[in-house]
Amino acid sequence: MRQAGRWTLRTVAPSYDHFLALAEGARLTTRPAGSLPDAAALLAAAARIAGEAVALVAIDMPLAHAPIVTRRPSDNAIARAFGAWHCATHSPSADRPGALSDTLRAGFAAAGYPLRTGDASAGGLIEVYPHPALVRLAGGTRRLPYKAGNSAKYWPGEPLAVRRGRLHAEWRRIAALLATRFDGLADQLPPLGDHPAGVAAKAHEDMLDAIVCAWVGVTALEGEADAFGDDGSAIWVPRALSGTGVDAAG
Repeated sequence: MRQAGRWTLRTVAPSYDHFLALAEGARLTTRPAGSLPDAAALLAAAARIAGEAVALVAIDMPLAHAPIVTRRPSDNAIARAFGAWHCATHSPSADRPGALSDTLRAGFAAAGYPLRTGDASAGGLIEVYPHPALVRLAGGTRRLPYKAGNSAKYWPGEPLAVRRGRLHAEWRRIAALLATRFDGLADQLPPLGDHPAGVAAKAHEDMLDAIVCAWVGVTALEGEADAFGDDGSAIWVPRALSGTGVDAAG
């Protein structure tokens, strides 16, 4: 939510179930687990937490107005604009994200949040790809090495303890960058801990991605993000921040 010209992060959770519980004043201690998203329930929970209706939903998942069966114009547009930053998207298919994408899009549309591919100022639903957004946020020229599953690719030959240390340092850096965009982040993002691994590490990474989506969402609402794609699908990326001197190629 926005107050006095600043956006405030009200909460962040590692799973849908954890988020729904927070809206009821509870805090789950169980490990995060995957579940099918219920658009209406999530919107109601978010409104309860924020104290006002949701304006825009930003999701890190391929979305389109038609079933996704192969690479989309939006994927190719991101590759052209941000490929030099090593931020091209993976190719979606009929299996991944598959029916989940269609179900989620339809659920939010039924709740009054249609997929937006050209103008998000009126609210709705948008697609986010965190990698180029994070490069913009960091003012860098290459995707940030923050995915736990790729640590061996980021730092080949390094011992696991060294890779984890570097990964956690990157997570702390990302959190600090996001804190320049949101008040309240330090209060809402659980501490990283000394040696997170496995489920705890993945949960922290997922929460960082969720906050990135929130940041892209507020920039789209304020007309400070661009939609890469066409009428069928679009991936939203914030514009270069003032003073960074970083922009996409092509």
